[in-house]
Amino acid sequence: MYAIVEIAGHQYKVEKDQLVFVNRLDAEEGKKVNFDRVFLTDNGKDVQVGAPAISGAQVSAQVERHLKGDKVLVFKKKRRKGYQKLNGFRASLTEIKITGIKAGGAKKSAEKVADAPKAEAKKPAAKKPAAKKPAAKKTDKTEK
Repeated sequence: MYAIVEIAGHQYKVEKDQLVFVNRLDAEEGKKVNFDRVFLTDNGKDVQVGAPAISGAQVSAQVERHLKGDKVLVFKKKRRKGYQKLNGFRASLTEIKITGIKAGGAKKSAEKVADAPKAEAKKPAAKKPAAKKPAAKKTDKTEK
């Protein structure tokens, strides 16, 4: 079974017991975190697609460690101008291990809709016609 889930602003395809590097999360190492923005689940037989997310679906994970990513060097140069600029960047990452995927979905939401009492649609009250303004008098101007 796999799922497509949004974690820290990015979408990932995850499976159970998979290690994933994501943007830094505000959880301590060893803590469990849950993600409820699940866009798709597939268990081999049927596929559930959310619009945009599947209601009731959840991906649970455990924070393994916090680390910094590989160094990325950004070099800028304008030829024949004597301009050179070198910047470095290391992303702050969190390694998480996916512990479970709970598929919610269409069956539960359909039951909730069927059990909910149907509210009668109220018809809007008929509008009164606006009072007509008196028409301005037209004068005939004829040439004499």
